Amino acid sequence: MTLQKTGRNFTKIAFKPLQTNLFNIVLVSLFLSMGYANIYSQELPKKTTAITAKKQADSSTLGTKKNDVSILDLKKETDTIIVKDTIKQKKAFLDGKVKYKANQYAKIDQKKKLITLYDKAELYYQDVELKAGIIVMDYEKNEVYAGRIKDSTGKFTQYPNFKQAENVVEPDSIRFNFKTQKALIYNSRSSQGEFKIKAEITKKENDSVYFLKGARFTTSADVDNPEYYFQTNKVKFIPGKKVITGLTNMVIANVPTPIALPFAYFPMSKETSISGIILPSYNDSNDRGFSLQNGGYYFALNDHYDLTVLGDYYTNGSYGMRFESSYAKRYAFRGNINFRFENLISSERGYPDYSKQNIYNLQWSHSRDSKANPNSSFSASVNLGSSKYFKQSINQANIGSNLNNTLNSSISYSKTFQTAPQVRMSLSATHSQNTQTEQINMTLPTLQLSVDRIYPFAGKNDIKKGFFKNINLQYNLNGRNTITTTDSLFFKPQMFRDAKLGVQHSIPLSTNFKLFKYFSASTALNYEEVWYAKTIQRSYDSDQSAVVDKIVSGFDAFRTYSFSSSVGTTIYGTFNFGEDKKIKSVRHVMRPSVSYGYTPSFEKYYDTYASDASGTIIKQYSRFESGIFGAPGLSNSNNIGFDLSNTFEAKVTDKDSTKVEAKKIMLLNNLNLSTSYNLDADGVTSLAWSPVRVSGGTQLFANKMNVNFGATLDPYAIDNSGNRIAVYNIDNGGSLFRMTSANLTMNYSISSSEKDKNKKDKNEQSQRNGGREDDLFGSNTVLNDTRKSQFDGAEEAGEDKIAEFFNNKLPWDMTFAYSLTYGNNNREKKIIGNSIMISANTDLTPKWKAGISTGYDFVQNGVTFTQLRFERDLLSWRMDFNWTPFGTNANWGFFIGIKSGVLSDIKWDKRSTNTSR
Repeated sequence: MTLQKTGRNFTKIAFKPLQTNLFNIVLVSLFLSMGYANIYSQELPKKTTAITAKKQADSSTLGTKKNDVSILDLKKETDTIIVKDTIKQKKAFLDGKVKYKANQYAKIDQKKKLITLYDKAELYYQDVELKAGIIVMDYEKNEVYAGRIKDSTGKFTQYPNFKQAENVVEPDSIRFNFKTQKALIYNSRSSQGEFKIKAEITKKENDSVYFLKGARFTTSADVDNPEYYFQTNKVKFIPGKKVITGLTNMVIANVPTPIALPFAYFPMSKETSISGIILPSYNDSNDRGFSLQNGGYYFALNDHYDLTVLGDYYTNGSYGMRFESSYAKRYAFRGNINFRFENLISSERGYPDYSKQNIYNLQWSHSRDSKANPNSSFSASVNLGSSKYFKQSINQANIGSNLNNTLNSSISYSKTFQTAPQVRMSLSATHSQNTQTEQINMTLPTLQLSVDRIYPFAGKNDIKKGFFKNINLQYNLNGRNTITTTDSLFFKPQMFRDAKLGVQHSIPLSTNFKLFKYFSASTALNYEEVWYAKTIQRSYDSDQSAVVDKIVSGFDAFRTYSFSSSVGTTIYGTFNFGEDKKIKSVRHVMRPSVSYGYTPSFEKYYDTYASDASGTIIKQYSRFESGIFGAPGLSNSNNIGFDLSNTFEAKVTDKDSTKVEAKKIMLLNNLNLSTSYNLDADGVTSLAWSPVRVSGGTQLFANKMNVNFGATLDPYAIDNSGNRIAVYNIDNGGSLFRMTSANLTMNYSISSSEKDKNKKDKNEQSQRNGGREDDLFGSNTVLNDTRKSQFDGAEEAGEDKIAEFFNNKLPWDMTFAYSLTYGNNNREKKIIGNSIMISANTDLTPKWKAGISTGYDFVQNGVTFTQLRFERDLLSWRMDFNWTPFGTNANWGFFIGIKSGVLSDIKWDKRSTNTSR
């Protein structure tokens, strides 16, 4: 084999020519028959002129059947000897149809056995697609050559594009042998996943192996001028699987760095993920020493689930372990589970501030696809563990999690039985944990069963209209096993001994109907039966000199019934101000309703006990008091409830003069008033009227600001001890109502562009931990994945998102929240809460972002949580810095690293330890 340089900017390999003259004649006939109408005319041999002329007359554009000529077709038309010849012919090198075209010309040189395509040339053969400025096919040597061409300014254009199966190469020039499938490529450019590869010389050994010389690897978008790359001279490249290199050196801004490896392995699997080592980041702490954090291993177990194992270690003995797994099955289910454990040691043994403790957290999220089974569902959302985990964890930087006071969990399964009537069943377990008091409330489990409504006075196909036909009844069952415990007793035997079990049965009988045409009325009669496994027996214990409750195990039950009814209507009112006014009209919609409820006294379920040693003070109690569904009422409940909801809407003149119709705006989304009156109240020991609750809300500034307000108005006065007395406030020298509390909240989010309104969630994991969706408590950061941006989150997917500037306006967004609370429950008449919080982000330059979260408490006269954050877009790299300058959560963090997930271990991450931990 010899190498020859040609005059058209490409190189070819001269292989040993074929020796069969008959085969060469057939090949010449083949390529002459596949030309276009714009082929250059030339004198052809006489024995092929008729055939060629016929084929040229039948030729058309690329891809038509007339232009797709096979060798067998030519043999049938040109050589009758072959049919009679008994000698077995050698197989032609072209095993399929060839399609080609060119913009300027497609020229055939019969003497040199060449076909030349010039300007926007294209060639298609089997799974090979080749596009270039010039393509030359040597049909005698089974080779094709492709290269660039120069434009009118002398600049090279129309670089070759070689595609075989899913592999694409964009070189300066290429030569390829159809028979051996080997190729020699110069200055090739290709993409493999997130990697961009450029090599001076590439030798294609076969379909699965390439050898590269003078290669560079990068995740930069511009492979010809990257901001960084890995330089190596010897490479074995298996597309879709791996790259194995010799000595590899990292180059940044075309400057070689001391970072080098004697060999390197780059995985390039076509699978969504592959197993690999996760390199840790280095840090240090004043109270725990030096550390390596977030190092571990990622296991790509199969297509349905994976596992990440991470660990931290501090030189003072503290350590942490985390197990994170995600799983999914298409059209069935998906979810993830995270378990974190940390052994925290502060200071040194023997010092007075030495401490040691274990904290943990478990999170599980599971959802089932509705397509899997439409009659059943299963879901889980679990977040439980040590109450102090998010406040003391060495691997969290989320202020929202620190301030979170409640952890909640739920696991539920439901199934619908397609019977007549339909039956629905659900089984669930719930968990609620207060991180301040460390109290835990759980239900293990809750069983709910309901039978669909039965209409005894209406046929199956009857219209359910009127009082009698609308009468319906149901059956509902609610069974619970509740546990109340603390962190220290969690999942210990005492936790289960204190469990409470109960089952509640209810059968509501109800109906609804129209009353006087304009009123909607409903009435219901409800029967309940409650079963308990434990009751109490209360008595005075002389040994303890106190009243004690003795637990009595065994089945016990009580039965109650109640009656309720309601009537309501809707009233519309419109105030017209004139068509020539800016405010044309105001529409007021009122929905008043009156309800009545009656529950008799169930005194038979009450017993008496002596509350002192003498036995003179006798009190009543119910043995069901400690049950999870409570006890039946001792006195009658005879109440009338009043509710009034209002909405106000206006029609105004549209600012757009081309609009014919008036513009509708909402003045008040809701204005609600509610209270109740006790018909059995005697006005001395019990008060008839309950406080009036007023609440409302609206949206302002094109629905960008949400405003909500509320107040509680008490018609009764209070005594010097702050107790309500049976004297109206107006009769006690006050106003008609005494405002005991009020609150106002406002939220306002604006941005320089409309598209930023729907900015995607930046950190879902931080929200699961208890953080906020906005940045009012600072940007959320989970330290085991610091590649994510503090701002728009585009870097998660490796995007190079650079801000655009128009009319010298800086892109920005701002979130504003204000809260005001008034308290006057005991004549204190003071503002008990008054704070403002602001979060703002902006692009200072196309590559610099800055943000701040801060606020001020006007009651405490101090600045609330404050965080400053900065970020520099380095194209395929990202650098950020965040700083909380003061407060119990004061800390700072710096990060610089590659955005791409495949090279996420190339980073420098340095953070201070939270001073409150």
